[in-house]
Amino acid sequence: MDELKDTYRTITKASEEVLFKDKNSKFFGYAFPVINEEEIKEHLEDLRKKHHAARHWCYAWQLGKEDYRYRANDDGEPSNSAGMPIYGQIQSFNVTNILIVVVRYFGGVKLGVGGLINAYKTAAQMALEASKIVTRTIDLTFEISFDYPEMNKVMRVIKENNLNVVDQILELDCKIIIMVRKKEADRIYEKFDATYKVKITQLEDQ
Repeated sequence: MDELKDTYRTITKASEEVLFKDKNSKFFGYAFPVINEEEIKEHLEDLRKKHHAARHWCYAWQLGKEDYRYRANDDGEPSNSAGMPIYGQIQSFNVTNILIVVVRYFGGVKLGVGGLINAYKTAAQMALEASKIVTRTIDLTFEISFDYPEMNKVMRVIKENNLNVVDQILELDCKIIIMVRKKEADRIYEKFDATYKVKITQLEDQ
């Protein structure tokens, strides 16, 4: 039986700028941690301003912790000579929630499709090698609802299982939001579900 996958790999901060040269063409590589397409657009706009004299701003991104979404863009280079080689490095390093951009300044000598594939792949690889890759857990969010008299029962379960409380409203009607590592989720859910006068509900991931 396959073990439940509840981790993913990503980067924590933008990489340093890297540079790959081939036949006078310059390829500047960047990797950014991202969580949505709005952030991706902002990084691309910033790089277009920074490298306004460049010829191409090719990129690939992947979002999601389990169900991945991705895009690869050749930005005017021959089809599949830039975006997919960059995306191939995202797959090779097994990272997600990431954007890699390679900015090209044309050096006057054509590289051919093979040369372009190698250049974009290498610049993407260098950007990833310049990044700190971390492994994070996939966490599920639950809301625990109960009346104030049940507080001690609930807090005991939270303390015994060392659970991560992200928000709480402790009044007559109490609510506590917790985050639980995916592979522990069923066990924790059952503990609260079996506790008299305590209701637990899974919240959708934002």
